[in-house]
Amino acid sequence: MKRFYKDVAVIASDQGFAVQLDARPVRTPARALLALPTPALAEAVAAEWRAQGESVDPATMPFTGLANAAIDHVVANHKSFAAGIARYGESDLFCYRAEAPQTLVQRQAAAWDPLLDWARARYDVAFVVTQGVLPVAQPALTLTRLGAVVEAFDPFLLAGLSTLVNLSGSLICGLAIVDGGHDLDAIWQAAEIDEAWQVEQWGEDAQAAARNARRAADFAVAGAFCGMSRP
Repeated sequence: MKRFYKDVAVIASDQGFAVQLDARPVRTPARALLALPTPALAEAVAAEWRAQGESVDPATMPFTGLANAAIDHVVANHKSFAAGIARYGESDLFCYRAEAPQTLVQRQAAAWDPLLDWARARYDVAFVVTQGVLPVAQPALTLTRLGAVVEAFDPFLLAGLSTLVNLSGSLICGLAIVDGGHDLDAIWQAAEIDEAWQVEQWGEDAQAAARNARRAADFAVAGAFCGMSRP
């Protein structure tokens, strides 16, 4: 799409902080007002619009994309969207450990045990941790409490949390960032322990390296989006 505007501004409105192009409000693909919950997030979205060249490329506007998803998809389907995220708690990455080699077992324990301990204390829940890939059932009360935590988040936090959880394969990973304020880079490194181990053993080709870099970048954007969504 050819760029059709010159000026980008953020204006406070009764629905939040709206982004305007040449004094006209930006709308989502579903034609809703693109209103953001905080000035910081609105400025991040506005910066993406300002950075466009002769053409507008949505692929270079991840904050705008997540905001559109929050407004167009999460708002109308809050309960089911939250339930889809919470379902990751049934098979959380951090609960499935390697049986060998011992070096990998130790790395997983060192990175994942503190995060599970944090979640236990934060939400008063218990986890079943196993070795291998055969599924184990988590306590029903744990799943109920984690589901309630996720459902309580607003649509913007849910949109960002969804990306964090999908990329990491761990609900606890996403909650540690959104609800626990843990360091985003450290959490990503924890989620990527298995991938990093494989690279150490077998090397990494250029295509895989590019894919992993994109995933890391998307994870960082989602974490920043969640951080800027909070008042």
